[in-house]
Amino acid sequence: MGKTRRMMSVGLIGAALALTLAAPARAGETPTAAAGWQVTPTGTDARFRGLAPVDRGTAWAAGSKGTVLRTTDGGRSWRNVSPAGAGDLEFRDVEAFDARRAVVLAIGEGEASRVLRTEDGGATWTESFRNTDARAFYDCMTFFDRRHGLAMSDPVDGKYRILSTRDGGRSWQVLPSAGMPDALPGEAGFAASGQCLVSAGPRDVWLATGGGATARVLHSADRGLTWTATDTPVPAGDPARGVFGLAFRDRTHGIAVGGDYRKDQPSPQAGAVSTDGGRTWRPSATPPPAYRSGVAWLPHSRTAALAVGPTGTDLTTDGGRTWRMVDTGSYDTVDCTWDGSCWASGEKGRIARLATRP
Repeated sequence: MGKTRRMMSVGLIGAALALTLAAPARAGETPTAAAGWQVTPTGTDARFRGLAPVDRGTAWAAGSKGTVLRTTDGGRSWRNVSPAGAGDLEFRDVEAFDARRAVVLAIGEGEASRVLRTEDGGATWTESFRNTDARAFYDCMTFFDRRHGLAMSDPVDGKYRILSTRDGGRSWQVLPSAGMPDALPGEAGFAASGQCLVSAGPRDVWLATGGGATARVLHSADRGLTWTATDTPVPAGDPARGVFGLAFRDRTHGIAVGGDYRKDQPSPQAGAVSTDGGRTWRPSATPPPAYRSGVAWLPHSRTAALAVGPTGTDLTTDGGRTWRMVDTGSYDTVDCTWDGSCWASGEKGRIARLATRP
């Protein structure tokens, strides 16, 4: 198994590195080098900010207009498995356990924030949570394993609200707020990529913020009961600025990406790195050149990661310290699987795989 995984890692990193040799592509096109994003046909124009690849063959995507798609053939075809009557919901996150079981999060004020779960590949869905507090607005969710997961809401009564499940998303409970630091004035999370709440290992979880005077990352080592908050160098001070996406390859090494999502505004420091579990953050020496909403470590790599946003994809090979743009297609989120595949999704029904030419 170890040798097989090393071979997968080398092949995938080679595919990502080959992107750096490609001539810049027009938006929506695959670069002409040996590797790049291969856009798959989805048959919809929904915007997919929620993405959950399971392995090389299976992936789920959740997006606007209540749309949920699933593939079991590596993206060659996608099946629309949207919940019945969900056309008015905005799905922004999805967590999948296999080809049959997945949980999706709908965002919005009050009852627009909901969680739905399927156990039969999307043939039927069960609503397991509906927010009844008009002050709450849920943004993201994450799972530690097949049973334990969390979802987060923007601050209510001055503190972020955390929702917890212990049964794979079948039921949810609001956690006590005593261990949550006070939110900054104007601070909130961003439901841009399903990566404002991420976990690594059985108990560690991180929450990304923006909108306040500083962009912060909050960390919990006990599945959301107690938290500590740390400032990051990513610019904030405006409702459109902050940390939009996080990725931790273990409980120590993390990358933060963000910026200002407005098209006419620059994002001069859109990346930061942590090597101590989020206790401190350093600015990327060469950050992504523009706002980025999603980030993912390449599987089994200690140094390579991808970041995506509306204006392109960037690659780092030194753990997030320096980045290089390798594609100009528009994507909102990115994720990689244990068996060596990376996927990205975004506007106009675009879902792609990182692929090499034979």
